[in-house]
Amino acid sequence: MSNTEVLPAELNCPGGEPGSGAVEVLTAREVPLGGPRAMTVRRTLPQRKRSLIGAWCFADHYGPDEVNAGAAMDVPPHPHTGLQTATWLFAGEVEHRDSLGTHAIVRPGELNLMTGGHGICHSEVSTPGTTRLHGVQLWIALPDAHRHTNRAFHHHTPSAIDLGGATARVFLGSLAGETSPVPTSTPLLGAEIVLDAHARITLAVEPVHEHGVLVDTGRVVMAGTGLARADLGYLAAGATSLELANPDGAPARVLLLGGAPFAEDIVMWWNFVARSHDEIVAFREAWERESDQFGRIEGYTGSPRRLPAPALPNARITPRRRG
Repeated sequence: MSNTEVLPAELNCPGGEPGSGAVEVLTAREVPLGGPRAMTVRRTLPQRKRSLIGAWCFADHYGPDEVNAGAAMDVPPHPHTGLQTATWLFAGEVEHRDSLGTHAIVRPGELNLMTGGHGICHSEVSTPGTTRLHGVQLWIALPDAHRHTNRAFHHHTPSAIDLGGATARVFLGSLAGETSPVPTSTPLLGAEIVLDAHARITLAVEPVHEHGVLVDTGRVVMAGTGLARADLGYLAAGATSLELANPDGAPARVLLLGGAPFAEDIVMWWNFVARSHDEIVAFREAWERESDQFGRIEGYTGSPRRLPAPALPNARITPRRRG
């Protein structure tokens, strides 16, 4: 998904931020994507309190939205650099096209992972039969050694595994003996977990990873801390296990995100992940002049033909230094 904010902020996201050892609760802010009838998403990453969880650098959570109420998705071709996009749906279908030549339908319970690397463009349109959209769009920052890699696209449908009181679908990394075949440039974990009513589970997790739990439906208690719908609970590296509990009489669904702390500082603006303000300026200029850096998409019939880049902020951003 594109970050289609009219005035996107340029953000410097310091890597390797330490955690407190307790669960931090990150509340979402609502972001309208475009005009008054466009989708509104709940954004939990990045924010001032915390920029990354592992290499996960962006999390938009949306729906359930009734498409006939004006929440259809129609995002024209737009660029990405220095990142991977991970799309995970709970309801609805989205047609994906990219400059690799990929034409795929994104369905619930199926991972679509697109690597932007040096440059890619793609479009996303909800299918005609979709009446409700509900899902998450996640971005993964690529480390310096891989951020100029070639474009790529991976599709994976994980099986449901029984956790005893919950089921999980592991779409990236490893959890509970299940490993996704999708390659990543840094150690990562991504899984959907549905907890039964009044269930409590304890998961063995990598102690070198930091972890986040994004609540989609219901309420969840993460390592003793309550999380409401749309909250993102953060736990710093060092834990060998993670306890999740559902206090209610209906199932609760969460996304579990994890990864080794990302040591590099990144700069994010619009749909670009970079290392400096000057790189952002160069990427924007390349997109506006229709550079081959991003390629072309065949088959998109919407309007506009391609999404124009917003104006750059007036201020020049400089990396923050850790003490």
